[in-house]
Amino acid sequence: MSLQHLSNSFIITTGDSPGTATLERAARLSAATGAPYIPRGRLSVAMLAKRHGASDVLVLVQDGVRLIRPGQPTLDYHPSMGYIRARRVLKGEADPMLTAARLEAGDTVLDCTAGMGADSLVFSVASGPGGQVTAVESSRPVCALLMEGMKYYRSGFPEVDEALKRIHVTSANHLDVLRSLPDRSVDIVYFDPMFRDPVADSSAIGPLRTYANPAPLEAESIREACRVARKTVLMKEKRKSSEFSRLGFQVEQRGQTKTVYGVIQIDSTS
Repeated sequence: MSLQHLSNSFIITTGDSPGTATLERAARLSAATGAPYIPRGRLSVAMLAKRHGASDVLVLVQDGVRLIRPGQPTLDYHPSMGYIRARRVLKGEADPMLTAARLEAGDTVLDCTAGMGADSLVFSVASGPGGQVTAVESSRPVCALLMEGMKYYRSGFPEVDEALKRIHVTSANHLDVLRSLPDRSVDIVYFDPMFRDPVADSSAIGPLRTYANPAPLEAESIREACRVARKTVLMKEKRKSSEFSRLGFQVEQRGQTKTVYGVIQIDSTS
């Protein structure tokens, strides 16, 4: 996992009484991200942020990691519904996202809007050890949360934990990443833009809105995705969203779910 061009608008610290292993984690994450590690001492997170001019504080604790923006809800790393869906996939059950993507074991996936990484986890479980999932997150603090969270989270199921560790997390604008890739270099390109008019926010997703980019997807992003993808370009949106027609996606999913997947199939002969 890597984190590129990280500014020091956030800092890394620990809980009140960190053990040696947690201190070593903090040092490694600081080296990987360029964000300074600040010993906690007796200061509250809010006071630590104020003293060091940081907008966000990544706090490492023994069993996990959390991202704190003073005055806002805390964002704890947890795969949320991604864990439940991953377990279903491991049991052989179908997942609408994977069906729409035409994903097969060994496929490579570029998740352009990682968020908390729930969809990346499902892709990673399904593509297996022979596949590769890259999760792109534009928010650098959230990206750091994913890097640390996916590495140390323990679900109780080895297949899920290994799938999390296989995900390559990077902080960047997804359009920049797409522009840098050769033609037909990834099997599936995926977009899950943050809904500007949310259906409902879970306790896990609600705090993420503080960090999310509310801008609609650019048509150039879809053009680049179609150039890069070998099989499909996939987008998740609300059922009646006009984004599907604006960006050229075909909605195939039936039923009454509030969110659906739009697909652009790539002609493998082109």
